[in-house]
Amino acid sequence: MGLARLLGGLAATGVAAGAGLGAYGLWEARQYTLREVTVPVLPAGADPLRVLHLSDIHLVPTQQRKLDWLAGLTLLRPDLVVDTGDNISHRGSVGPLLDAFGALLDVPGVFVHGSNDYYEPRLRNPLKYLLPDDGVRHTNVPQLPWRELSASFTAAGWTNLTNTRARVTVKGIDIAFAGVDDPHLRYDDLPAVAGRAPVDADLRLGVTHAPYLRVLDQFASDGYDAILAGHTHGGQVCLPGGRALTTNCDLDPARARGLHRHQDAWLHVSAGLGSSPYTRIRVACRPEATLLTLTPRADYQS
Repeated sequence: MGLARLLGGLAATGVAAGAGLGAYGLWEARQYTLREVTVPVLPAGADPLRVLHLSDIHLVPTQQRKLDWLAGLTLLRPDLVVDTGDNISHRGSVGPLLDAFGALLDVPGVFVHGSNDYYEPRLRNPLKYLLPDDGVRHTNVPQLPWRELSASFTAAGWTNLTNTRARVTVKGIDIAFAGVDDPHLRYDDLPAVAGRAPVDADLRLGVTHAPYLRVLDQFASDGYDAILAGHTHGGQVCLPGGRALTTNCDLDPARARGLHRHQDAWLHVSAGLGSSPYTRIRVACRPEATLLTLTPRADYQS
């Protein structure tokens, strides 16, 4: 009886701890956070450039708190918006997303898509996320209105960087971009954007949804000053202190979010603002958007 009572007590404690962790994860998934990071990539003497990096919003139109928080980002008055995909998780999300973006759509912007812009999410075992990638991609589901999303962004003046290169001038800064379609789905066409980044540009930026090493390696080798990505959710469920267990790609977990180096380039990985609508939890990894302040390269001491 004593052993049975002890085991029963341990089981009850485990259930209570699990329930408590789940409740905390549900709460933290709604604690939207603005992070601010300085990246020294501009020519000497250039004025700072404020770049709002958005990623992995995974919007469902009933997420009013998320929509209200997004709408408040217009007050930041960024000089440039970079959207690295996975904006929607429901076919009715495009209109609410555009309404929340509001005046941000009047700001110069660039974008690429992620898998959750293309395909409806499905309920899956969340523990599978922690296992090695088996290469299976669930594309045999209904598509989301990604064409409407693309058309709306481009109609507002944002540049679609899907497997292409482009030049955009922001506050007198000539920026050369290269972007790829979602590497997680293997939609990236690296040969289409291969080649030395334009040396006559003031700044060279690579943009991708998922930070797979093949993409990062090419952008860095081609001379891009910085690379912006999302996809990882920062690990989503992390150990205390924010230590990620996985990135859902071949990037090492130590670089699951934040600013790091990749070869000679800077790499910024956004932990994003959302998650699957079926597992809407985060632990030690709050949902985020990032305001990147770009400053002259001379500000960086290696």
